[in-house]
Amino acid sequence: MSFPWAKHYEPKSGFTKWIDERLPLPRLVYGAVGAGYPVPRNLNYFWNFGVLAGAALAIQIVTGIVLAMHYAANGGVAFDSVEHIMRDVNGGWFLRYAHANGASMFFVVVYIHIFRGLFYGSYKAPREMIWLLGVTIFLLMMATAFMGYVLPWGQMSFWGAQVITGFFSAIPVVGDTIRIWLLGGYAPDDAALNRFFSLHYLLPFVIAGVIILHIWALHIPGSNNPTGVDVKGEQDTVPFHPYYTAKDGFGLGVFLFIFAALLFFAPNSLGHPDNYIPANALQTPAHIVPEWYFWPFYAILRAFTVDFIGIPAKLLGVLAMFGSILLLFFLPWLDSSPVRSANYRPLYRIFFWVLVADVLVLGWCGGSPATPLYVIISQISAAYYFAHFLIIIPIISRAERPTPLPNSITEAVLAKKGGTSPAHTALSGSAVPAE
Repeated sequence: MSFPWAKHYEPKSGFTKWIDERLPLPRLVYGAVGAGYPVPRNLNYFWNFGVLAGAALAIQIVTGIVLAMHYAANGGVAFDSVEHIMRDVNGGWFLRYAHANGASMFFVVVYIHIFRGLFYGSYKAPREMIWLLGVTIFLLMMATAFMGYVLPWGQMSFWGAQVITGFFSAIPVVGDTIRIWLLGGYAPDDAALNRFFSLHYLLPFVIAGVIILHIWALHIPGSNNPTGVDVKGEQDTVPFHPYYTAKDGFGLGVFLFIFAALLFFAPNSLGHPDNYIPANALQTPAHIVPEWYFWPFYAILRAFTVDFIGIPAKLLGVLAMFGSILLLFFLPWLDSSPVRSANYRPLYRIFFWVLVADVLVLGWCGGSPATPLYVIISQISAAYYFAHFLIIIPIISRAERPTPLPNSITEAVLAKKGGTSPAHTALSGSAVPAE
């Protein structure tokens, strides 16, 4: 979106003018995250999480590069190389814990970012491409995290790789071939470690590239906002810098405080104790689970226990697990309501919170043993998850009667602050109060 009132970059010195004429990087930064990029004036702290996701990715890349200098992708020494990092490398324990817990923080931030998009309708036109690229980033994150979980080569790493890659064998005809191709053999071993290590190192840079596209796509229509109302003029916006750089800086400080507390006081709280036992192909753990951020999808995978119309339950579970993520790609067209924000969609808002609760229940079941009770709860929750997107959302988008929208972002801001609307102040001849 073109903003005629946006400030244009003007070099302040001869050197910056020389740089700008030959490599307009300062102009690009100024127009992307500086005073030259107007954003809606009513963004709340939920809009911090995009920046926090970028910060989390940066932490993962920096710590991952240093850890790769000391890691050995070989089944005989992989576990020992991780212990070497923890015990013998200067600051190795800090880097390893920062990388492991950074992955969890990355997923926390991204999950909140996704649910913010669901609540405020950030997937709706004209921002469909932003949403599609975001879901692509999420898929790449999941692949990267799974491969990284295998690298410590503890018991849960080995058996997680054995179980998860084993589900590909459920695919008819080509399933076993795909599994052997993924592992480089018939079971997780040196070849699998080398492949997973290479891809785990490469994919974060691919994610960074897709994030650049994600931000580029964002700058075309501009940011959504809590009202979902389009920007009407200069009075609806403020420059990104210094208003939102300061706000993002505060959010980043809170993020780093929580991250540091987790890193220094509970670094193993989100991991599994069995992963401190070297991988043993002859000893199966009592309860095999992936990392916590995969639990909702793992619960969907395990929810299918009976064959249906000749389709094996194992294959149904695999299709449902991947389908639960791929379904998000179609959300912009499943929800046809012209109103974006759930603040003005009372019925949608209720079901949104039901979905949040449903995903939490799925996560609880995914991290629990596969007993009959947890399986039944998983089946009910998985059924609701798909019904929410395929049945409930399309019906609500057609049948719901939204509450009246504000005429502009400024009107909503002033109403919230107890001020008067721009129309009223214009008629009375008084000036519109500044935010």
